[in-house]
Amino acid sequence: MHLRLLLLAPALLLAGCDIPGLGPDPKAVQREADSKAIGGACRYALRGIEDCYTLNPKASKSAVFDGWKEMDQYMRDNKIEGAASTIQTPPATAAAGDADAAPVEKDSEAEAKPKKGKSTDKH
Repeated sequence: MHLRLLLLAPALLLAGCDIPGLGPDPKAVQREADSKAIGGACRYALRGIEDCYTLNPKASKSAVFDGWKEMDQYMRDNKIEGAASTIQTPPATAAAGDADAAPVEKDSEAEAKPKKGKSTDKH
């Protein structure tokens, strides 16, 4: 009887405390939560899951999908319409060998401004 109590007591005492190093890494937990939030935001922004993966290459794909799926179900249950995202992409620069690109002319600015010291208008 006493032997059982002696074996059971330490197990019960250790069950109630947090032993450092036994839980999940806090950084990994945070990255997973961020990835789920990214997935939910992508779904609300009416983006496809593939676009979400492309726009967030560092995020965990499984967590992004979980967040996207949870938000999809939430939006369907509550009849929420998403908000279309508007991504401003920078204009593509013309390639060096691109014949369709029009050259930028800077001479037109010089013609619009009169040159100093060579004015023909005398008062």
